[in-house]
Amino acid sequence: MFFRTSKNVKNIFNNVSYKYDFLNDLLSLGLHNLWKRELVSLANPRAGENWGDLCCGTGDISFIINKKVLPNGRVIGIDNAESILDIAKKKSENVKNNSIIWHQEDIFNIKKEDYRFDGICMSYGLRNLNNVYKGLTKVYEILKEDGKAAFLDFNHAKEKSLTDKFQKLYLRNIVVPISSIFKLSKEYSYIEKSIEDFPCGEELIKISNKIGFKKIQFKTLFFGQMCILLIQK
Repeated sequence: MFFRTSKNVKNIFNNVSYKYDFLNDLLSLGLHNLWKRELVSLANPRAGENWGDLCCGTGDISFIINKKVLPNGRVIGIDNAESILDIAKKKSENVKNNSIIWHQEDIFNIKKEDYRFDGICMSYGLRNLNNVYKGLTKVYEILKEDGKAAFLDFNHAKEKSLTDKFQKLYLRNIVVPISSIFKLSKEYSYIEKSIEDFPCGEELIKISNKIGFKKIQFKTLFFGQMCILLIQK
């Protein structure tokens, strides 16, 4: 049995880091790039703003936001997995007009005295937190007044729905077998379990409302396989 702790999730991403970008492209047929651009488009970062990319992984979202907040804005990419963050740092060496700062840190250890963001994005990170409520509460704390946040992740569809059946079929018969070629089947088998534990859309809306977010939107992508949560303080 897998117990979701910050350390266990950190180990997963350190283990998959060497093939993370390759497998994202392969297993999503490159569509994850479209979904990430959609996320940033909906979040709407503007020039001069300071943004956080939490659970930033190899930095895809950070690089997109970077182009939006120039010339006077800043992006801070935060992840607790050193191996995957090292890849992000390496990739950023080739980025011109780079405003990105990389920090290795567990997001639950972030102090609001150290970070105050105009906006926050998180791509496939919210589902991996051991407590979604506390994660969204932390986001609320480190946002400026009227600050906004956007989250892209797998959608927790209604059990036995067509979306749910397709999702499980794809994960079990495509994702895990392909990842096993690289001896990463254990790490990618975790995805299905993490989706089962992830709140559905209505629950995410209720949690966000309870925390105090004023504006809340939830939408699905790719026939309900993915979802985006948009919230504003």
